[in-house]
Amino acid sequence: MRVYLACTIRGDRSRLTVARALGSAIEEAGHELMTRLFLEDGAGDADGRLSPDAVFERDLDWLDACDLLVAEASGSSYGVGFEVGYIAGRAERTGKRAIVLYDERLRDRVSRLVSGNTHPRCVTIAYRSADDARAQLGEALATLTRA
Repeated sequence: MRVYLACTIRGDRSRLTVARALGSAIEEAGHELMTRLFLEDGAGDADGRLSPDAVFERDLDWLDACDLLVAEASGSSYGVGFEVGYIAGRAERTGKRAIVLYDERLRDRVSRLVSGNTHPRCVTIAYRSADDARAQLGEALATLTRA
C-alpha cells in the first residue's frame, strides 16, 4: 500500500519520535511511506521553501494517490485535521481508510473529533509510548492487509 503519514510539521514537533516509529512500522510492513520527508528534522524548513499553494497542491496530490492515511494526532495541527477530514469525508466514494493515533495520556487535550471518532473507514488508536504506537500500528496494518 501507498501510505501517507500525517504529523505536525510547523507546530509542536514533540511527537516526532512517535511519528518516526510509525514510519518505521509502515516500511517494515512492506508499505511505501509517501511522506518520509515529514520525518526529517528540517521538514518545516523544507516546506517553508515552497509556496503555500505548492504545499497544498502537493499534499492533495499525495492524499489522492495514497491507499491509506496514518495520522499522529496528539498535537494541535490544523494540517493533520484537514488531512484526516479530507480522507474521511471522501471515503465512501474513494474506499480509502485512515488510522488515527494519539497519546492516551493527552486524552483530555486531544480533540474529541479524534478520541470520539466512530467513522466506519477510520480506526482510532490510543497509545502509551512510541513502542506501543508502533506495535499497535503494525497490528492494524496487518489486519487491513488481510481484509
